[in-house]
Amino acid sequence: MKGYFLAALILAAGCATTVTPPAGDPTTTPSGAPILLGNPTTNAPFPAGTLPDPTKPEGTDLLPDIEHVVVLMMENHSYDNYFGMLGRGEGFTLDANGQPTNQNPDKTGAVVLAYHLTTTEQTANHVTQNWVSSHKQFDDGKMDGFAATSGKEGMGYWTGADLPFYYSLASVFPICDRYFGSVLAQTLPNRRFLQAATAMGLLTTTVNFGDPAPAGGTIFDKLHKFNISWFEYTAGNPEIGTFPPVFVAYSDQVKAIPDFLADAKAGTLPFFSLITPHGNVSEENPQDIHQGEAFSAGIIQAVLNSPNWPKTVLILTYDEHGGYYDHVPPPPAFAPDNIPPDPAKNGGIQDGYDRLGFRVPTVVISPFSKANYVSHVVHDHTSILRLMETKWNLGALTVRDANASNLLDVLDFYSAPAFLTPPKLASSAWPANAIQVPPADPSGP
Repeated sequence: MKGYFLAALILAAGCATTVTPPAGDPTTTPSGAPILLGNPTTNAPFPAGTLPDPTKPEGTDLLPDIEHVVVLMMENHSYDNYFGMLGRGEGFTLDANGQPTNQNPDKTGAVVLAYHLTTTEQTANHVTQNWVSSHKQFDDGKMDGFAATSGKEGMGYWTGADLPFYYSLASVFPICDRYFGSVLAQTLPNRRFLQAATAMGLLTTTVNFGDPAPAGGTIFDKLHKFNISWFEYTAGNPEIGTFPPVFVAYSDQVKAIPDFLADAKAGTLPFFSLITPHGNVSEENPQDIHQGEAFSAGIIQAVLNSPNWPKTVLILTYDEHGGYYDHVPPPPAFAPDNIPPDPAKNGGIQDGYDRLGFRVPTVVISPFSKANYVSHVVHDHTSILRLMETKWNLGALTVRDANASNLLDVLDFYSAPAFLTPPKLASSAWPANAIQVPPADPSGP
């Protein structure tokens, strides 16, 4: 097994020339937990149920330095849409004047260059990210269907002047420029992957109450089995309702955002905290993205100031790209199971769950985060599952998470924690506030 980890490291290094492995064994943490960089898709996949460390029993704590994992999954933005102009990681190709040269043809064939959006208020009903549109945007890897499906706005982007807190965060903590959504589709299929490493045939944002629970269970079932604490903290409807039987089983595990802030302040966060934004704070079109940035800043600052911070990993990511342009083609991936996308909802696009979605902005925030680090390792939402599975040596839910990276390439447990004292970050464009929505005035308070 160890030989596989080393082989995976070598394979990943081909596209990760700036990656510096930690001192000591580059395939494991000091406690022996494997640093999984994903199984290359040219090899036979590991099956569902595969343990991160097959030499130890399921439920063994392999990462004692981590006691809390917080996942803040926002909505609907691509890597290039937010971080294309960051200057770290692989963003836009720039000309001599520092302007992006990336382009797409619109419906008439006219060239549309990537351009700076003049307002943080998104335009309603233009950009699209459904199954059909996403596949047209992908266009067999040509990445040239965004302007034709999402209109000119699909080629728009924002900068650090628009998103000061996010740019400050992404300039200090590790970012992942090969973190992809789990499927070329919209919100709920991707959020199902975060919970269960499968979409169970779902392609849309409509869930039927009669939908079954996934055969391999969810991460919540695994945590419950081993008496590992978790809560979903939501600003609206509970995300665990994405699988109705899961909500029925665990409705008492749902709390509100003020409860998260109180738990963080008291130092009583569970092992896993899933933060679900809703309403005006999720950053979904047509919201003003300043509202979402303010919400995120409130959540993240609560963690940075928590007594739990020294043992925490917080992952800020997005469920999918929202119809906005990205230039990096999503790679193939292992299909999670034998459940195909719903043929009644595929709009004539015959495809499977064997390719990742578009890149999404992702920052890993922890005392153990590597300073000045950009991860070029392929990650997706099931990498978050594999991180938690590695912590507790849990068997994979499906083939997808069995073969996923576990995000440990961005953390360093060999050295003194680089961010034990949280860094000073720029303020969000509107005052950080994870409870009440900031003023609607786009000029700010």
